[in-house]
Amino acid sequence: MHIHRFEKVWLALALVFILGLISSIVYGAVGPGIEMIDAEGGTVDPQNLDDTAFADPGVEKVGEDEYEVHVVAKQFSFDPGSPANGVIRVPANSNVTFYVTSKDVVHGFEVVGTNLNTMAIPGQVSKMTVQFGDASTYGIVCNEYCGAAHHAMEGRIVVVPESEYGGPGETNASSGNQTTTNASALAAPSPSNALVEVAA
Repeated sequence: MHIHRFEKVWLALALVFILGLISSIVYGAVGPGIEMIDAEGGTVDPQNLDDTAFADPGVEKVGEDEYEVHVVAKQFSFDPGSPANGVIRVPANSNVTFYVTSKDVVHGFEVVGTNLNTMAIPGQVSKMTVQFGDASTYGIVCNEYCGAAHHAMEGRIVVVPESEYGGPGETNASSGNQTTTNASALAAPSPSNALVEVAA
């Protein structure tokens, strides 16, 4: 059987395309900085968060330049993270481990402009470690449809210079109010300098 040379060329191009597609999928699955979130975060009873670290969600310093943030997603806000519950403030040049869960339905927790993106599932705890560099502001959005006000479920992470960070529960000297209570005056998210490393 004779195969015309143009058919051979198209067959070769198709094989190259298929191999390129497979290679890009493999790279995307195991490439640098890209890992799946596993069950390391553990489980909680979503109806009884008062007996867990999520009873008082927020930022906690756990070491030199290391912080933990517990976030509860609920219809239709993040606690902390949303304006009504206080934005998340952390110092620049720090490692921040997020523990995220949901109180009611499945939500998303995506930090705009970074590769930090997970589902917040009732009863499950997602654990992710982020390295924040320079001071910046990041938006948080819910990217899983969770109900009628899903489109309004948003929040902010504010990375402040180390010299301006007073620690968890810090107060704003100019207003006397906690800095975690006013997100309305924050600028839009800036380009990312944060890279997620899923803690293994």
